[in-house]
Amino acid sequence: MNPSVMDYQALKNLVKRGEGSNLEFKLKTNHPEKIIRGVVAFANTNGGIMLIGVGDDKKIPGLKYADEDEYLLVRAINKFCFPRISYTIERVQLNDEREVLVIRVPRSPTRPHYIIPDPAEPDNKKAYVRVGDKSVQASREVREILKGEQAERDIRFHYGEKERKLMQHLGEHNSITVDLFASIAGISRRIASRTLVLLVLAHVLDIHPSDVMDKYTTRVLQ
Repeated sequence: MNPSVMDYQALKNLVKRGEGSNLEFKLKTNHPEKIIRGVVAFANTNGGIMLIGVGDDKKIPGLKYADEDEYLLVRAINKFCFPRISYTIERVQLNDEREVLVIRVPRSPTRPHYIIPDPAEPDNKKAYVRVGDKSVQASREVREILKGEQAERDIRFHYGEKERKLMQHLGEHNSITVDLFASIAGISRRIASRTLVLLVLAHVLDIHPSDVMDKYTTRVLQ
């Protein structure tokens, strides 16, 4: 095994930051599905680091049997994540023979990634993205945007009556949802969804994913 890239002091400094969009703590591996959900979310968003053996309270008890835990996680990530996710695992030695697993997941060039719980049912797949310190299930619109971002093609759209109503609403309110847009523009949900996805890909709107309902806002020019 390669010597650890991160030492104990660097680990403590990282833990002090607390969980966020690029950092998550897990005390144990007894719920590997929650860990691979975070791995997929990091790959689908901006990358991140998962620390196994660290509590939500920022205490660092570590893992007693890190070999077994690492084997379990590698098997779960390779078995349930599709397409394959690029990641690295290293270990940080604590003072009492225990270790912390450090899983580094870069932002993936082959997004979106999914969890497929049962290989016999490949259509029963779920994608996740990182929102703050949570991994939330990606809506159909978020998945379409992730796919569209990888295509790197010029997005063109027709500015018609429905777009006018959309921008008028956003001029008077902070945000809009797919269902609200469909209602105020008098269009089907499918057309509302496709229009909002195109406008996000054209950098006109921003999407704010949520496990309840995504919101769309006018993109603020930097």
